[in-house]
Amino acid sequence: MSLRAKVLTVSDGVVHGTRVDKSGAALVERLGAEGYEIVDHRVVADGVDTVAEALIAMSDDFAGLIVSTGGTGFGPRDLTPEGTRVAIVREAPGIVEAIRRASDEGGRGFGMLSRAVAGTRGEALICNLPGSASGALEGLDVLLPIAPHALDLLAGGHPH
Repeated sequence: MSLRAKVLTVSDGVVHGTRVDKSGAALVERLGAEGYEIVDHRVVADGVDTVAEALIAMSDDFAGLIVSTGGTGFGPRDLTPEGTRVAIVREAPGIVEAIRRASDEGGRGFGMLSRAVAGTRGEALICNLPGSASGALEGLDVLLPIAPHALDLLAGGHPH
């Protein structure tokens, strides 16, 4: 099975050129090192509509993993989860629960502040990750072991 991935960076600062996209670049690098073919990396401004439109476009006719970085906290412009809920068809709460738990076990305790969601749309698995490079990679470390099996199931493998 060929592993394909797309990365969506959600950040007003990156869009306006006032911040460097460290987390998106870190995700692209790690996914590539793990054998994923990166077929898209986009940057959009914070907002329900911008996130929803990007995720819908990225998931249409795509079988693979889509991870977003940024916009999952408590800030007034942190609306990535709301936009993701518009795009996904079925939620996968266990994924983000595991990511939050791993973050809390890391000693920082910030996992409980994440409002991230995960779910599916067609044959795409979509997961929100934190906006910091270290947080995004920490979440990706939790996601990577189960992603190939989840993608295989979405493609119709392992009928029960």
